[in-house]
Amino acid sequence: MKLTTNLFKFPVFILMVFQLTSCKKTNWNENYREKEKSPFGTYIVYNEAKTLFKNQEIVYLKQNIYDYLFDNYNTTSANFGTYICIKNNAFRLSKDGVKDLLSFVNDGNNAFISLNEFNDDLKEQLEFTTNNLDKNINNVKALKTLKGEYTLTHKDFDNEVFTLDRNSKRHYFISYNKNKTIVLGTTKIDEEKLPNFLKIYHGKGAIYVHSNPIAFTNYYLLKNKESYTEKVFSYLPNKTVFWDPHIKKSLYSNKKDEDNTSVFNYFLQHKTLTWFLIVSSAGILLFMLFNARRKQRAIPIIKPLENTTVAFTQTISSLYLKEEDHKNLADKKIAYFLEKTRTKYLLNTSNLNQKFIQVLASKSGNKIQNTKYLINTIITLNNKSECSKEELLVLHKMIEKFFNK
Repeated sequence: MKLTTNLFKFPVFILMVFQLTSCKKTNWNENYREKEKSPFGTYIVYNEAKTLFKNQEIVYLKQNIYDYLFDNYNTTSANFGTYICIKNNAFRLSKDGVKDLLSFVNDGNNAFISLNEFNDDLKEQLEFTTNNLDKNINNVKALKTLKGEYTLTHKDFDNEVFTLDRNSKRHYFISYNKNKTIVLGTTKIDEEKLPNFLKIYHGKGAIYVHSNPIAFTNYYLLKNKESYTEKVFSYLPNKTVFWDPHIKKSLYSNKKDEDNTSVFNYFLQHKTLTWFLIVSSAGILLFMLFNARRKQRAIPIIKPLENTTVAFTQTISSLYLKEEDHKNLADKKIAYFLEKTRTKYLLNTSNLNQKFIQVLASKSGNKIQNTKYLINTIITLNNKSECSKEELLVLHKMIEKFFNK
């Protein structure tokens, strides 16, 4: 293991300070892109690799690692180099890519991988499991509250504590094969130190896995935290460095694995997401099946025949009013009253005397005085040859009031 305390180049430092303090709105999203000068890009560590790895050749990969090894590597190459990948997840590392990378390590080479999400193939092959307590926290405001304390276990580092003031997810290794694994670093979670940096021996080589890539971003390399990055990389052997910016998909891997950028392939890399995809697809198919049956044709609305009785009555009444034949209308109102009395109360209306008035008042529930006044009005109008408009209105109101009792 080599120890180093290299400082980053001054021009790059000034450039990044200007970038982060400029008036332009700062992008606080975790992107881990080598070309990004935003806080959580990896522009500094990528461009300062030659300072971090002095006297070592740096190869910046322009193609997928699987394709690079396919074109340039053979098993007779001694100490070919160290592969480095710092990302949120290695989604461009297909099954073939994992297999070839581990074969590369098995031959006596090394790899350093720092991710927030390790794919299942890599975890299965290297026999480790992880837990991320903050995997569902994605918004900038919530991430800002996540603080962390990291330590490196080597005796030369004197248990120095490296503190991170934001975006430090509680991501750590739960289990690993203790026969071939060394814990190189820890993170403090609920007062307990849990491993976040492992060295896993694989064949003649070793692979270094780190669960907090945020520590290598621009933000922390400009906050006097560069010593943590330097000390982590000091564990790596002095070999050619192959830095993978993850910008290319494989051209040579199997067709079923080559397009790992698709949503379906990403889902299929995780068992829980795979089951979610299967259940969702089955639900959609069932919905389509039950809704594909022939539906009954819409029943046309048939409007009922219009009741023209009211309109006819209004027309006739308007005709009478226009002619001002109030006597004729009064006679019809009286005839209507007497007919309804005979039908409803079963009374003989041929003799409208005092006895008739008493019986009618009793059966209808009207006061005898009001009933008497109505019958006397009817008798009076029957005996008159003329009827005024006012008398007609009085008769109409009396009859309406009588039947509404």
